[in-house]
Amino acid sequence: RRYLDDITAIGPRTVGSPENEIHTVNYLVEQIKAIEVESTDAHRIFVDIQRPTGSFSIDFLGGFTSYYANITNIVVKLEPRNGAEHAVLSNCHFDSVPNTPGASDDAVSCSVMLEILNTLSKSSESLQHAVIFLFNGAEENILQASHGFITQHEWAKSIRAFINLEAAGVGGKELVFQTGPENPWLVQAYVFAAEHPFASVVAQEVFQSGIIPADTDFRIYRDFGNVPGIDLAFIENGYIYHTEYDTSDRILTDSIQRAGDNILAVLKYLATSDRLAKSFEYRHGNVVFFDILGLFVLAYPARVGTIMNYIIAAIAALYLSKKVLQPKTRALNNLKKFSTAFGLTLLSWISALVTVFIVAVFISLIGRSLSWYTHFYVSVSLYGTAATAKLIFVHTLAKKFFYKNMNEQYLGDVFFDASLMVWSIALAILTQIGLCSAFICTLWVAFPLITKLMIHKEFRQKGATMRFVMMYMLGMFVPYLYVMYLSWTVFEMFTPIMGRSGSEIPPDVVLAGLIVAITVILSSYFINFVYLVKSTKMTLVTLTTVFVVTLLLVCSGIFFPYSSDSANPKPKRVFLQHTSRRFHDLDGNLVKSDSGIWINGFDYNGISHITPHVPEINDTIRTQCEERAPFCGLPWILPVHFMFRLVVFPPSFVHAYRYICLSVGPSHMSLYIRPHEGSTLSTWSLGDGRPVASVGGDYFVFYSHGLQATPWHFWIELTASEKHTDGIVSLAIAAHYFFGKDQKSPQLYALLERLPDWIFSSGWSSTYDLFVF
Repeated sequence: RRYLDDITAIGPRTVGSPENEIHTVNYLVEQIKAIEVESTDAHRIFVDIQRPTGSFSIDFLGGFTSYYANITNIVVKLEPRNGAEHAVLSNCHFDSVPNTPGASDDAVSCSVMLEILNTLSKSSESLQHAVIFLFNGAEENILQASHGFITQHEWAKSIRAFINLEAAGVGGKELVFQTGPENPWLVQAYVFAAEHPFASVVAQEVFQSGIIPADTDFRIYRDFGNVPGIDLAFIENGYIYHTEYDTSDRILTDSIQRAGDNILAVLKYLATSDRLAKSFEYRHGNVVFFDILGLFVLAYPARVGTIMNYIIAAIAALYLSKKVLQPKTRALNNLKKFSTAFGLTLLSWISALVTVFIVAVFISLIGRSLSWYTHFYVSVSLYGTAATAKLIFVHTLAKKFFYKNMNEQYLGDVFFDASLMVWSIALAILTQIGLCSAFICTLWVAFPLITKLMIHKEFRQKGATMRFVMMYMLGMFVPYLYVMYLSWTVFEMFTPIMGRSGSEIPPDVVLAGLIVAITVILSSYFINFVYLVKSTKMTLVTLTTVFVVTLLLVCSGIFFPYSSDSANPKPKRVFLQHTSRRFHDLDGNLVKSDSGIWINGFDYNGISHITPHVPEINDTIRTQCEERAPFCGLPWILPVHFMFRLVVFPPSFVHAYRYICLSVGPSHMSLYIRPHEGSTLSTWSLGDGRPVASVGGDYFVFYSHGLQATPWHFWIELTASEKHTDGIVSLAIAAHYFFGKDQKSPQLYALLERLPDWIFSSGWSSTYDLFVF
């Protein structure tokens, strides 16, 4: 905790700032030297300060190219006295996003690494392999420092595996959400060594699907270093992640101790493992892994899971086919009734989804989106009750009108089997696709099937007796408990993300979809009770009443989305840039210039909640998209334009032209390139030489530098069929002043002071200069 307090006391640590490049570096080196002095004779410690320069292309955020110059890495190698050929890497980053102290992201991880280095160095037990600690100084600049290390540092060649320490929230448990690629032995090492395991292959597949707009250094080590690893992150309280509230006092000592226990144990295990030296020989397939209530982790090879899944699906299919074909004289009638129940089950699910989506869209259209952001129970009362009521209503109608006078026990039996059939099909499909998350379907086929076989006689008895209900609940306990546990983890991660996912995606629709999915899963094997009980009237009335009351309260605006509660803030995120723009023609003449404050609300509500507090915003001139300028003539720091309500109309996309360019500016700049119609950007001096277009067709280059960086030199080459009177390419440079005396203008300061306290505002000055060649 002392390390954590000291690092965060330095303040925001933006790349290029003295706080990041000097003060934090000096502090870390000082602590490392102190640890070295007290180390035992069993180890040797080497320290190197690396300042790499390089570039690479990445498909994150729609695709762009990154260039960095003279950024900072602090690399520490702890090895046995006689040296070591192989090493395991532990990675954290000490830089932070502008205007935030970055306690959880990622000062706490660097603090844990310092203490682990201290503990290992004082141990008299010699390690078999080296442990390399990388304190990287430019992760928030989209993974630049890790790229500089893994592609340029001499020690990188010895690394056989890594552990990456990250954060998507503030404190709590650290979740293992990525492993590999392949290398199941790494998961086994975590399972064996970690004292407090918390891991999920579901999180891995969700994260790697791209649904969550985030990435980590894991990608760099995997793609550019071809090194397998483990990616873990704090996930609790993501509401204050990347805000001014991410302070050291909000991270419990228990969380720090827990993370330290786990990472120290895993690092020691890897550093003494014979498998580390031959890690590439153990690269054979993926692994299914998931923790049970945080107590222990189950892990097994994906190929074993595939065999098991198909066997369970086959057993379920055999059971269902026997049910349908018995007796043979009624097989056709049985098949018809089973198919009807199967169709009604799917119909009830689709009906619930459509109904809840209609409600979510309505809420979004009337401007009441995110009403549940501070009050999560509102989402359950609104969307959960609507989904459950619609499911019950559809089956109640079917029971009353379609299955009139039919045996209730028989109907309950048929609809149980229909749900079993749905999950058996889902199990087979997900297994065929190759998703490790198919193990959830395995639970929802195996346990219900075993339960059914155990109490099949009770299904035929008159009425739902207490003994039957107790045995049924007991049989379903494991899958239901696990799904509720997993659901809580999913909502804990996704709910805060909805407050920073841009203004294009309606968060109510996303959350409503998640709630319907969970409702469908949890109700799968209880819908048959609709046919077993005498009446569902009271249940429907209660659910409908809760839904209607909640809907009225939401429409009235009583549930304000954001909170400034000092103990548990849930702020609205707003970025403000005081922007100066200059547009030049082909002859270099200045044809237009303007300036103003560009405001971006980072959630679906935009700035609608801000205008009542600063009403003159409604009276200002709204800048329209400059259609002929790259990225609408706006100084995007990253190519996230597709996440916001801003329409870009790129032009249509052979003699060669080459331009030598030189740029001098602040530590953060963006280069935008738009070839004109009839010309093509064929190659450039960045990355691997192959230009990567961003979403919309323009080219985006993110640039940053540390201290004392030389001017940025680069070239681009275009091909064109003929010369054009209006030029063949437009280039724009956006400069961002994230720190120092130029960061905020008096006008920006004045506006920031007027914003309400439930807003986290990140403000800076920027420029946009357009040139035509």
